[in-house]
Amino acid sequence: MQHSQSGESAATPETPRPSNPAAGRPGPTAPPDPAPAGAASGTGAAGRHPGTAAIPGYDGTTSPQPGLAEPERRVTRAGMIWVAVASALVVLVLLIIFILQNQELVQVKFFGLEGAVSLGMSLFIAAVGGGVLVAMAGAARIIQLRAAAHRRRVQAGRKR
Repeated sequence: MQHSQSGESAATPETPRPSNPAAGRPGPTAPPDPAPAGAASGTGAAGRHPGTAAIPGYDGTTSPQPGLAEPERRVTRAGMIWVAVASALVVLVLLIIFILQNQELVQVKFFGLEGAVSLGMSLFIAAVGGGVLVAMAGAARIIQLRAAAHRRRVQAGRKR
């Protein structure tokens, strides 16, 4: 059991206190009692996080053996594409469920055009329209940044 120095009680000290008055002076001291078998010593990461002493390198005292280290995992384009496609499929399934659960017809008016569309489909169309607007703003910013980078390259070429 760990005690902080401010919360330590006199009845259960962590280290034994000698009874002689010369104990406060620097010099050799008696080592603290060893912890019972199976208990955390109260020092390092194992004391703060029980069960982590078995993880090599976690507490900083032992390091994993070089031959047994896990191989470095590289992120590949194919892996990134797979994650993107899987994520898009999950979103698509959720979107289909949303549209199917919102089949009530609503009256939609837009620039003099009017018609009846299901609620789910009208919200989907609105979301796609918002996405197109965001994509257009992003494309404009990318074009702006590329033009600025091109101007810097041209000016750097002239200075040579």
